[in-house]
Amino acid sequence: MAASELAAVITLDTSGLLALLNRRDPAHDRTRTALIAAGAPYLVPSGILGEIAYLIEQRLPMALDPFLADLEDGSFIIDCGMDDLPRIRRLVDRYRDLPLGFADASVIACAERSGGAVLTLDLRDFGVVAREGTIQPLPWLPGR
Repeated sequence: MAASELAAVITLDTSGLLALLNRRDPAHDRTRTALIAAGAPYLVPSGILGEIAYLIEQRLPMALDPFLADLEDGSFIIDCGMDDLPRIRRLVDRYRDLPLGFADASVIACAERSGGAVLTLDLRDFGVVAREGTIQPLPWLPGR
């Protein structure tokens, strides 16, 4: 898919966000390139805030303050809330065999409402939902 076809809003999943924050991550360059090509704004679903903050504290403690600063200055926009809960519940129920939990379902619900693009490395869960056409995982790789 060409850069011109990318959604104008990117919803960030925990896996993509961790790779983006960690320059030593093997997927860092891919995630960074995907975001630069797609442009902003970047949405962080409120449903993953606890998960991502915990993982940053455990794996990348030096990245916590820059991440919080990005949230504070609007580089990353916190989104998704009460109106997304009915869709989150339907997703969790429908995909319980994956299992698709609350965090992933909140990313999907937010992405569906915001153009469909999701920065994720978790194609196990997001790939299944993407086949239905409601979301498009990033970064796109040749041959995928």
